[in-house]
Amino acid sequence: MYYFASDIHLGAGDAATARAVERRFVAWLDDAARDAEAIFLVGDIFDFWFEYRRVVPKGFVRTLGKLAELTDRGVRVVFFTGNHDMWVGDYLARECGLEIHTSPEVMTLSGKKVFIAHGDNMKIDGQPMLKFLNRIFRSRTLRWLFSWGVHPDWALRFGHWWSGRSRKGHGEEAARGASLTEPYTGSSEPHTEPLVEYAREYSRTHAVDLFVFGHMHFPRDCREGRLHVVNLGCWAENPSYAVLDAAGELTLKMPGKTSV
Repeated sequence: MYYFASDIHLGAGDAATARAVERRFVAWLDDAARDAEAIFLVGDIFDFWFEYRRVVPKGFVRTLGKLAELTDRGVRVVFFTGNHDMWVGDYLARECGLEIHTSPEVMTLSGKKVFIAHGDNMKIDGQPMLKFLNRIFRSRTLRWLFSWGVHPDWALRFGHWWSGRSRKGHGEEAARGASLTEPYTGSSEPHTEPLVEYAREYSRTHAVDLFVFGHMHFPRDCREGRLHVVNLGCWAENPSYAVLDAAGELTLKMPGKTSV
């Protein structure tokens, strides 16, 4: 079994909310590890993450300890960076044993070719400001300047402020999804449609069986003929995860519900 989750946004919100989300996530990791061949964390696991050479963000001790425990036991944990945790260094790999990917990948799992990506920089050609910000935040030079020129306390304060601003934008757009008790399985959903369209275009020229995205905070299981796209929800709003079984069937799940 292969498990997928994204947009946990650890550290977001007030202290009580953040702690509750972390406990739920750690419990899920424990459950998934019972029969997991691999656990895929598809971006924005942290609401903000920035590593200095000798400093890592305060908090997340339960999550980091659990991830280290799982990889020590031989469970493969694969981490895809998102727009909130793109500034990962070597800490999660070296100390927690995670396999880090900073760009989309196609992997063969259960005999299926699975395209995995957070989805934050896809189908944004018509959004020049977003493209500009992506270029800034992914600049190695600016990352180096930020690391050497900004004290960690100020850097993390700025990072959490910016992350909160970004999350609020997602929350407003995905407000309709906040009351969902099961994944959306309709043929069209405007919020996640750009990623589905990306999958449609990509599958025309590449042999891919399944697509798994995060980022949009809205759980959706889209099936159009041979195209199958799963979009994972945000754990503070629409907790969800996906499971790929040994037969190659990908299922999007929410607490107490599964897609049909």
